[in-house]
Amino acid sequence: MPALVYAAVIAAAAAPTALRAQPAESSGPSGSGLPVPRFVSLKSDRVNLRNGPGTDYPTGWVYRRAGLPLEIVQEFESWRKVRDSEGATGWVLQSFLSGRRTALVLPWERKASTKPPLVPIHANDSERSHIVVNVEAGVIADLRTCDGRWCRVTVDAYTGYIEQKKLWGAYEGETIK
Repeated sequence: MPALVYAAVIAAAAAPTALRAQPAESSGPSGSGLPVPRFVSLKSDRVNLRNGPGTDYPTGWVYRRAGLPLEIVQEFESWRKVRDSEGATGWVLQSFLSGRRTALVLPWERKASTKPPLVPIHANDSERSHIVVNVEAGVIADLRTCDGRWCRVTVDAYTGYIEQKKLWGAYEGETIK
């Protein structure tokens, strides 16, 4: 056997992940049948983000924040490839995900060396309306409704409106009933 072919056989045997079936790009028959992409949230305070769709793949990250919004970008059987607000991707078992809609308030404004900015939640869907509460960038808000411009949200005991463009967890122009 020529040395180059022999090296390729050895490399293939040493990298079993390269030989695994690759998941489909969309939900297809092995997925949920729900639209992809879509937003979901974490059910638990401890969820492994794996490097592939299965428990035999290594854990690349552990999420420790129930309610954290994630975007499903691909499905394979009971596994969902997700993306977080920072752009990290990996695979999560669908049983750790909820259809409950949440959003992060201005996560792109959080900087490690500075205090996060405050973002107003308004009484009505207008910047001129009374401010119910100011929340820090990075806070998780429960999405109640969105009309494409404003979302009615709840953060702790406070309910009000925030501009949809200030949220990661709702698509631009998306309506949520």
